[in-house]
Amino acid sequence: MMWLLWGASLALAQPNYDLGVSKLKEKDAPAAVAAFKACLAEEAEGSEAWVSCQWEMGWAHWVDGDWAAVVADWEAVKRVDPDHADLERFLATARDNLALDAVIAATRDGAASTFSSKAEAGATVRIRAVGDLMIGTDFPGGYLPPADGAQAFAGVTDWLSDADLTFGNLEGPLCDGGKTTKCKPGAPTGSCYAFRSPARYAPYYKAAGFDVMSTANNHAEDFGGFCREQTESLLDDLGIAHTGRPGDIASREVNGLKVAFIGFHTNRNSHFVNDHETAAAIVRSQVATHDVVVVSFHGGAEGNKAIHTPDGRETYYGENRGHLRAFTHTVIDAGADLVLGHGPHVLRGIEVYNDRLIAYSLGNFATYGRFGLTNNLAVGAVLEVTLAADGRFVGGKLLPTRQVGDGEVEKDPDHKAIDLVRLLSTEDFKATGVKVAQDGSLAAP
Repeated sequence: MMWLLWGASLALAQPNYDLGVSKLKEKDAPAAVAAFKACLAEEAEGSEAWVSCQWEMGWAHWVDGDWAAVVADWEAVKRVDPDHADLERFLATARDNLALDAVIAATRDGAASTFSSKAEAGATVRIRAVGDLMIGTDFPGGYLPPADGAQAFAGVTDWLSDADLTFGNLEGPLCDGGKTTKCKPGAPTGSCYAFRSPARYAPYYKAAGFDVMSTANNHAEDFGGFCREQTESLLDDLGIAHTGRPGDIASREVNGLKVAFIGFHTNRNSHFVNDHETAAAIVRSQVATHDVVVVSFHGGAEGNKAIHTPDGRETYYGENRGHLRAFTHTVIDAGADLVLGHGPHVLRGIEVYNDRLIAYSLGNFATYGRFGLTNNLAVGAVLEVTLAADGRFVGGKLLPTRQVGDGEVEKDPDHKAIDLVRLLSTEDFKATGVKVAQDGSLAAP
């Protein structure tokens, strides 16, 4: 977590520095900024103590969401200490968020007073979506799938390719190279999880039918910014749109309808699921230029005990994983037309809010080798949603899947996903839960 970095650069016997660190841990950004400014005034510019105060002041501005100040603070650090630990990684994230502010402002200020769709009357878009995807990792060794991944989607390709647009959450980079700091040398197997699928696996996603992928999740930067950038480049080369980093918004056009996809996560290295005000602004910026706006999020607690969607904030190992009911309703109120959740690794209920469908978790779909697959962790689905040109939920279907062995996906003849989502939708969303028929067909309540 970010706060673990605060105060880590230098232990100073300096009252203002110590006060600033203390206020940072309390999330009192204005008081922290004031303390670090006083600290800077006391130190010689360019000294080790000055660099430490400047670095921590960047974190104070980070908490406050003042991205111009964060960038200025850390560029000052870079000028005198270019090799400062973690500088490049977090400065890149701050720059992305600063650029996002500019994108939102430019889109708003330059937008026409209204958006005229070019779609024919009665046009619809049929989207199919799945949850987590990670079809093998070469770190640590021994977790690559049979046939080197070439058959990863063989049993479900017909389902994935039968849609106007197919979406999935790419849980980890597609990359050759990069470095990870998540797993320390000699760490026992199972004590940490860092994923990296070989770059040669990228075409398998295209062949399976994927059109749009989210990189907004806790594994996108397992091997640093280099691998996230290589992943985006590989997807670009294949014609697969992607969304995740601040300002990285996917846009596709089908049936005359312009469709935007915005991926959110519980970390500032992606569009941030815990900043509802900014999330609404991002959505509004895309409503101005698109017929349909789809939001995806990676959030919520994890595991077999996390099948229910609470009406409140969720935490997991101390991390704020979002108030997902509040987030989803906020983005729909701002103009989003469909919300697709992933992160808990299990299926969750589906509700229809203001004629818009919200799937709170699509579970594990194709996660080879390193994912626990006991009980409901092995149950997945392809969610089909048909939207009208104005974004209204028209209809849909759940196509049930399961993972067998070490994580090979196949169609589920027992249809467990259908029964599970029906139960959870009814229990968790009594008035708004989607109706689920025996064949998986969906209808508004």
